[in-house]
Formats: sequence, C-alpha cells, structure tokens
Amino acid sequence: MRPTTENRAAGVGIEQVSKVFGKTRVLNSVNLQIEPEEFFTIIGPSGCGKTTLLRIISGFYEPDGGKVYFNKQDVTSLPPWERNIGFVFQNYALWPNMSIFENVAYGLRIRKKPLDYIKQKVKWALDIVDLPGVEDKNPSQLSGGMQQRVAIARAIVIDPDLLLLDEPLSNLDAKLRISLRKHIREIQRNLGITAVYVTHDQEEALEISDRIAIMNKGDLQQVGTPKEVYEQPANHFVANFVGEANFLTGEVTGDGMFVVPSAQVKVPLSVLQANGTVTPGKATMMVRPEMIRAAEEGEHHASGRIVRRYYVGNLKKYVIELADKTTLSWEMFEDPYQEGDQVSLKFAAMCQIKDGVKND
Repeated sequence: MRPTTENRAAGVGIEQVSKVFGKTRVLNSVNLQIEPEEFFTIIGPSGCGKTTLLRIISGFYEPDGGKVYFNKQDVTSLPPWERNIGFVFQNYALWPNMSIFENVAYGLRIRKKPLDYIKQKVKWALDIVDLPGVEDKNPSQLSGGMQQRVAIARAIVIDPDLLLLDEPLSNLDAKLRISLRKHIREIQRNLGITAVYVTHDQEEALEISDRIAIMNKGDLQQVGTPKEVYEQPANHFVANFVGEANFLTGEVTGDGMFVVPSAQVKVPLSVLQANGTVTPGKATMMVRPEMIRAAEEGEHHASGRIVRRYYVGNLKKYVIELADKTTLSWEMFEDPYQEGDQVSLKFAAMCQIKDGVKND
C-alpha cells in the first residue's frame, strides 16, 4: 500500500543570482523561472556554473547577490533541511555502515516520523525505484546502478517539494545511463514533483527534459524546450554545444537567397527556420548533419566531395568538402557512398544564428 504523500510541487524563481569564489565570478546575475511539476535540465561545459546554481537552489550555497524563491516564498537564507528538497548526488553519498533501510529512512528519522510510517514509506520508495526486498543489504552489496537508485529512493521518501539531481548518472556505463535516465523521468512524472537536473550529456538532456537551460561562463545562453534549443539555437555557442552543427557564413541577397559564392552554395530562404525576418546582408546559417539530403533533380543547393566516411552502427557519417575547402558533416541511414565520390546536396532545414556567446 502506498502511503499518502504530502508533496506540493515547487515552482522555483531565480532572481539576479550571482556567486563569486575568491576572484572568480561563477554566476552573473542569473534569472530563471522553473514551473511546478517541470523536469528542468541545466547543461553546459565544465566550470560554466551549473552545479553552483543547483547548490544555491538547494541551500548548500548562499548567493552573493540575488534571491531564490520556492512558490514565490523567499528561501534565499533558509538552510537545505528547511526547504523540503530531495538531493541526488553524483557519487551516491550512501552511508556504508548503514543498511539500505537505514539509508533510505534517514530523512524520515530526523523528521521524527513513527516507525510504522517509516517502514511503509521506505518500502514504497524502494518499490518506486524497482528495488524491492533490499532493505537488509549494505551498499557494498549492490551495483553502482542499484546504489544510485537507492539514492533516488532516499531523496523521494521524504515527499520533497523539489527533487535536485547533480549529474547522477555520470559514474555509470553508457547502457545503464540510458536505462536509468528514462526511469528517473518516469518517477518524476508519476510523482508529479518538480525536478532540476544537472548534466553534461546533451543527448540525455534532450531526451528527458521539459525545458533546458544552457550555461556558459556563468551566464544563461538560452532557455527553451529541447526542440527549441536544438532547432533554433540562440547563438553560435548553443548551436555548437547542443548536438553537432555545420556553419556557413555568406550573404542573404535581395532576391531571397542565401549564398556562399566561394563554396558554390545557393539556398532559397524558404528552407530557413529563422525567427523573425531575414534581412539582406551578411549572415551565418546552421545546418544539422541529419538535415542534409542527396539532391534530386532541380533541388541542388550545394555540391562537394566525400573526403571521410565513418560507420557508427545505424548511422553512416560522411565529411563533405565544398569548393572552397569548407567541410560539412553529413549523417544518413543509408550507405551508398565511398570516399572520393562527388555528391549533389539539398539542405532540408537551416537556421540563422548569432555569432558568439552572451558574455563575449
């Protein structure tokens, strides 16, 4: 029997939050709104500030400037234990001298819950993460993936308003990461709680998130749905960080074409997925490798020579050299070409982007 849960999904407001360690500014006046019951992921390169932001949300760090709100209540100065959060660490953080039962029950014991309630809740939490019957084992008797699921059970057993996860799968092998990230997403959906998830894995973020924030050097570069950040990146940094991208710098002409004369590229603007009006002048366009097609009669946008061919299982990857030695990465399921082949290309979708990053 599932115990009655008490959680209310928290909306999180981040208002002008800054953080400095020594002489290094880690966060630059970050503003962010996370909706109740949202699975929100923060990604970016090492040192971008994503874990610092998560720890400020949790209360482990206090910001040097700005405010943090849970459901419009100012929690900036509250310690973690007064925020009703569940936190899942990268390294599991289980107590090796305690049984699995005691590890999961810890948060309930310090809340002075009755023993019968604790037993019921621990069983419920372990069932949620598909680990029934392990209460009497020690962490050392479980695999890494099982230990991380215990850590998730410990985080959700207290009925948190907010579940925070700091790169929880980075210590696991690739196949297990794929399986467990889907499990985490299902748990979040089934419980109806808000989750904030930090990862460096772009594919992971795209698969499981409602929205994604991309950070670099303490600044938010873009916040949007997986589709938005992948298909409509805000700038060159986002385009290059979220997935693989090809860039072509050329000119938008008055007759509605994007051209790169040196590479013999000519694309009608109807192919573009740009936000707003594309005006004549210099422009940089992005095309994803999977958005390149072999051109049919009358669809020719560019041509080139295949200089590299890679086999990666279900996908085949080619590197194409254009007339000016610019190279494009091309992905497809078929494998009809060899190195040295000449190919005629069509771009199924392109996006105009801004150069640089927010804090350049």
